[in-house]
Amino acid sequence: MQVRTIGAVVPSPDARWVAYTETKAIAEGERSEQLTQIFLARADGSRRLQLTRAEKSSTAPTFSPDGRSIYFLSDRSGKMNVYRVLVEGGEAEMLTDVKGAVAEYKLSPDGKMVAYTTYEPPLDLEKSHKEKRDFRVVDSDPQDAALYIIPAEANDEDKREPKKLFDARYHVASFDWAPDNKKIAFEHWPTPLADDWTKGDIAEVEIATGKLTDLAKTPAAESAPHYSPDGRYLAFDKSSEPVHWPGDARIALLNRANGEVRLLPDTFDAKPTVLGWAADSKSLVFLEAKGTRDGLYSMPIDGPPQTLFLPERGVVGSAALNMTGTHLGFSRESTSDAPEAYFLPLQGVKPVRVSRTNADLAKPALGETKVIRWKSKDGLEIEGLLTLPVGYEAGKKVPLILNIHGGPAGGFVETFIGRFSIYPIAAFASRGYAVLRPNPRGSSGYGKQFRYANMADWGGKDFEDDMTGVDQVISMGIADPDHLAVLGWSYGGYMTSWVITHTDRFKAAVVGAGVTDLWSFTGTSDIPGFLPDYFEGEPWNQFRNFADHSPITFVKNVKTPTLVLHGEADIRVPTSQGYEFYHAMKRLGVTTKMVVYPRTPHGPREPKFILDIAQRNMDWVDTYAR
Repeated sequence: MQVRTIGAVVPSPDARWVAYTETKAIAEGERSEQLTQIFLARADGSRRLQLTRAEKSSTAPTFSPDGRSIYFLSDRSGKMNVYRVLVEGGEAEMLTDVKGAVAEYKLSPDGKMVAYTTYEPPLDLEKSHKEKRDFRVVDSDPQDAALYIIPAEANDEDKREPKKLFDARYHVASFDWAPDNKKIAFEHWPTPLADDWTKGDIAEVEIATGKLTDLAKTPAAESAPHYSPDGRYLAFDKSSEPVHWPGDARIALLNRANGEVRLLPDTFDAKPTVLGWAADSKSLVFLEAKGTRDGLYSMPIDGPPQTLFLPERGVVGSAALNMTGTHLGFSRESTSDAPEAYFLPLQGVKPVRVSRTNADLAKPALGETKVIRWKSKDGLEIEGLLTLPVGYEAGKKVPLILNIHGGPAGGFVETFIGRFSIYPIAAFASRGYAVLRPNPRGSSGYGKQFRYANMADWGGKDFEDDMTGVDQVISMGIADPDHLAVLGWSYGGYMTSWVITHTDRFKAAVVGAGVTDLWSFTGTSDIPGFLPDYFEGEPWNQFRNFADHSPITFVKNVKTPTLVLHGEADIRVPTSQGYEFYHAMKRLGVTTKMVVYPRTPHGPREPKFILDIAQRNMDWVDTYAR
């Protein structure tokens, strides 16, 4: 719980400084939160200082064009707002004062304006709550994020008047300033409902007049616009048609002079995260997964993608391009190295570490983690991460934990095994366990075809991928087949519940926020279009298909002692999914327990809860699988 994470590593326009955030867990007294603060470092790593120190978090740092100030987001006023502080330090100034919360902001290229998105809560919300009239009509008047601008400098009366750029009835999801400061391109959805990302389009608004122009409006999902520095192009992500939940995208290039759009070459995983343009407007920079690693790449406007930095081991993340398009900032970590912030010129070779976030952390012995590969039943090669017990002796058989990721289009990558998590890999290894984290078909990092390979087949070949992975570790002489445990969250919880309804080989199981009944999940989740896409139709038209892939259908087969964990405020996988499975097992006489965490959405956030879940995972496995 003492490991700090790194986020939003941003170089200054002149590349002399790097701003980055550090997040630490606070779990003392009445506090249980993750606190984020902004730090500054010289680009050569020679000097570091903490810039923000409030009791509330400060995130999303951005340098002003002259490099003298840093803008950031904080909820220190009770609502998320935009602030500004001098690089040399001093009191932060609040620029916006919204009634809802600022979702995203961007400084104009000339530094004179700040654009931001926020929603406006109903004026009588507080009154209706007090009068007990706070009923809610489902899907009615959703809180769309609208686009505003505000001057960076106050007027003679020390005020800044915000301006709403247009009144169109849709949700603004992301946006970018044109280099001449006169227009903003933005991604918009019909509503902010999570299902509606598939309907994303891109439009442009004139700052002076509010005039709207559609730029990309097709059946594909279009997102993440980025103007080139010379103003000739607008790059954006464009999915294939029809849009599918496993996701895929290519970088599209709109010629602003003639309106023509062309697609740039495919990337390895067909899921690039574009960071921005290089200064010469001849290439874009993007982040993407490749197997168990994440790397930084360049996409020329004419030619195939090129590697900028792909670590030999570990991952990069929290990456950002500076405003002038000359330098990159990013975090870097590996299975044995805690996160730190790094700086890299676009034409550079070796990144420079600028932080000492975890440099003085007392680090106990860690189990070795290595990438292993095996053939599934149909011959497809599958990859995963295997962590060995601390001080493992070759030939010794040890208990094995099968840890399954969420998604299903997630993926295990080479992050630090000692970071705080509901699955404490380093702690498991210190207790004598080996841990296998497979990337079965359906995972990201292995290309579009692999990611789409479990559609309409949850619990089928992906299940075989996981089981043959366990067989592989047994055949290596490492895993004891009589001491196996399985745990996972979300889709990992689904797969855990599927595993124990289809085999008795595991002695302990922990189902975290698991989808256990595909039909009832579809009717209660905030993404009702998710499973109909994966299973090729609505449940009333695919009743047998939904039933045949639901763990609850086979719950009478469970013999494994099973712990069920769920967040009470989870709208992605509603708590009812956990209750269904738990009550069925209890009535069947299976050894089981369910723990519900108040205030907790789909991913646990409060450190005390994260610690409790980690400890319960450890205790349950110790009790039944050791």
